[in-house]
Amino acid sequence: MQTQTIQASHAGIAAATAPDGDGYTSGTSWGAIVAGAAAATALTFILLILGVGLGLSSVSPYEYNDAPLGAASVAWIAFMQLASAGIGGYMAGRLRVKWAAVHGDEVYFRDTAHGLLTWAVSTLLMVAVVTGGVRAVLSGAIDSGAAVATAAAPAAGDSGRSSTYFADMLLRSPNGDVATDAQRSEINRILLADLASGKISSDDRSYLAQLIAKRTGMAQADAERRVDQVYTQAKQAAEQARAAAAHSALWMFVALLLGAFIAAVSAIAGGRHRDHARVHL
Repeated sequence: MQTQTIQASHAGIAAATAPDGDGYTSGTSWGAIVAGAAAATALTFILLILGVGLGLSSVSPYEYNDAPLGAASVAWIAFMQLASAGIGGYMAGRLRVKWAAVHGDEVYFRDTAHGLLTWAVSTLLMVAVVTGGVRAVLSGAIDSGAAVATAAAPAAGDSGRSSTYFADMLLRSPNGDVATDAQRSEINRILLADLASGKISSDDRSYLAQLIAKRTGMAQADAERRVDQVYTQAKQAAEQARAAAAHSALWMFVALLLGAFIAAVSAIAGGRHRDHARVHL
């Protein structure tokens, strides 16, 4: 009997200190986060398609692209992040549960966390969408005909020239003979390896010169000069592509960071509107 009384008194204390159950349940409203992330992802996808259709965005902030970003693309990517993150964050804050017995600072922190989590989930969902089957459907429009870059020798930003172009330059013959795919492939592998190392090896230089001399009838010295000229052009093109990729990646980072900030601020606004909402019957 005494044990039951003690248990009842403890239950009464718990009910008095936390009548709404706060402190005994998670402070994360995953339903609101998922709902906000779904809305943000859908809006981002719609705006991405619209930007491609209007010619304002030929790249996506959710995938690697070596094409240099113009002012219109930067502005559109920033707008996409502002709109989607703002809507998603606000919905997450507005739809979360009401924490009646929680200090205002804790509510502020939780709303901020809800906004950031919504942005994170939305970003991951969008990466999955773009890199999945939808990217295959939109690849022609999104990639805008640009060659896929590689770490060793990416395409040359504005000119769009790949290592195949430089292989054709090496094998160009005065009689108009077209190089075979096997010849191009072999030279491409050599160029990729030498560009990755930062310089052309003497053995590769001599071998390429021999191929050129045999195909064109040029002297060995002239063929070696052609190899040097083409390699220099290929190296310059690779450096330009790397610079363009770094520039694009920087702007994409800024846009995504801006989206995270806007999502957090919007979630705080949505949470305040949720707490101060009045229902009139």
